[in-house]
Amino acid sequence: MSAFPILFLASCSVWLGEAQTEFKRVAEENVTLPCHHRLGLLEQGSLDIEWLLHISETVQKAVITYSGGRVYDDLNEEQKGRVSFTSNFLAGDASLQIISLQSSDAGKYICKVKNAGQYEWARITLKVVEKPSKPKCWLEGELLEGKELSLQCRSASGTAPISYRWQRLGEEDERAEPLPPSSRVNISNPGQVLLKNLTQMSTGLYQCVATNEAGQESCVLQVTVQHAQNISMIAGAVCGVAVGLSLLFLVVRLTIRRKEKKRYEEEEAPNEIREDAEAPKAHLVKPSSSSSGSRSSRSGSSSTRSTANSASRSQRTLSTEATPHLTPPQYSQRQLDRKEEPKKSEYNHLVKVAVPAMVPAQSRAFQTV
Repeated sequence: MSAFPILFLASCSVWLGEAQTEFKRVAEENVTLPCHHRLGLLEQGSLDIEWLLHISETVQKAVITYSGGRVYDDLNEEQKGRVSFTSNFLAGDASLQIISLQSSDAGKYICKVKNAGQYEWARITLKVVEKPSKPKCWLEGELLEGKELSLQCRSASGTAPISYRWQRLGEEDERAEPLPPSSRVNISNPGQVLLKNLTQMSTGLYQCVATNEAGQESCVLQVTVQHAQNISMIAGAVCGVAVGLSLLFLVVRLTIRRKEKKRYEEEEAPNEIREDAEAPKAHLVKPSSSSSGSRSSRSGSSSTRSTANSASRSQRTLSTEATPHLTPPQYSQRQLDRKEEPKKSEYNHLVKVAVPAMVPAQSRAFQTV
């Protein structure tokens, strides 16, 4: 081999060894890391190509290799199926292509080419940036006039630094508008905006935009400030409905209890004796005056003395037989339970029972001869 090709290869090796390029790509995109060599012209059977990923100073992983006429692209489990040579690596283009970039693909890559004792290499730094995830927006505070309201916004993931910007959207065309004059941005937490002394002018749509070098995402909040008077009216209406329902429930309950009480009284009325009921009247046993009279009429010829004697005996007999049978006063069950004494009126009632006059009759002992 002449001296010129050797010097040319040496100069290319020095160039490759000193060249170091930096690539920055967004996650989920594709990237091609360049690696060009001229060692394929020497010996076809001894060409070796190797791509390595340096994770740290002491740790590195093989990404893809060509050796012994065969390509090995399944060496790294995290990049399996996503790496390949871009073109004819035997002719001098051993560039590496990575599809669907992930944050774990970031790092320092080294391309090594060896053939017939000659070495060439390239160093490339790959940075993978990730757009902010769709931020979450929420409110903290009261949506009432005169109150304070805090607008919060935060993205769960994304390459730092992430900046946040709040803006107001027009009602018709949703064009970005400045925030109300009373708003204040939290310097230590740009994702927070404080709206002070809320008014009806504070009502509207508010948008938060999260941005980094890879892109941006946004979220929207609806703010509706309410009148304090409306709140009072709503609260009064709710209280009125509650009171009305309570009164209705009370009326229904009283009606049910009244019906139950009436039914109970109807069932118990036959079993009770009224306290003001009159005591039963005493029954008098009257003498059989009619038969005595008939007999006395037939004895027209009796003497006056016999008549007087018989009348005297009849009077004594009637006095004994005509004594009325007094029925003791009846007590109600309530008086018995209370152990009450009979009323004075009941005794008077018994005393006032009239004793019928005795009718003299002739004695049956005397008959007309």
